[in-house]
Amino acid sequence: MNIVTATPAHLDIAAGLFNAYRTWYHQTPDLEGATDFIKARLQQNDSVILLAEDNGRFIGFTQLYPVFSSVRMCKAWMLNDLFIEEGHRGKGAGSLLLDAAHTMARNTGAGWVMLQTDIVNTPAQAVYEHKGYQRDAHCYYYYLDL
Repeated sequence: MNIVTATPAHLDIAAGLFNAYRTWYHQTPDLEGATDFIKARLQQNDSVILLAEDNGRFIGFTQLYPVFSSVRMCKAWMLNDLFIEEGHRGKGAGSLLLDAAHTMARNTGAGWVMLQTDIVNTPAQAVYEHKGYQRDAHCYYYYLDL
């Protein structure tokens, strides 16, 4: 298994995986919209997308966005998306994507990597906790839909 950083040459691959990810989260499939969204991320260089490849087939991805901490005066990364195709789960791709994300974050001088996941997504939580992530016990997160 191999992890590669997505470039514009990977647009169709990344968009297809992103569309499948959104569908998994009960969103209406929209490959055209997914392609436009991923294309903008790659062109504007405002996220990092890592792709998991197994025997010539891309089977998963993670997407990270930069964030900054005023209090700690440093950059950090929000691991916003992580997805492995159904038939390829449990084979280590998620773990490899997390390792690659951690390496990328360290190489950019980040202070930490943060993520969020659905409360009911216990399989992903087990992987995150195995990698050393801890559930935040100090902060509440609030959202305002606009």
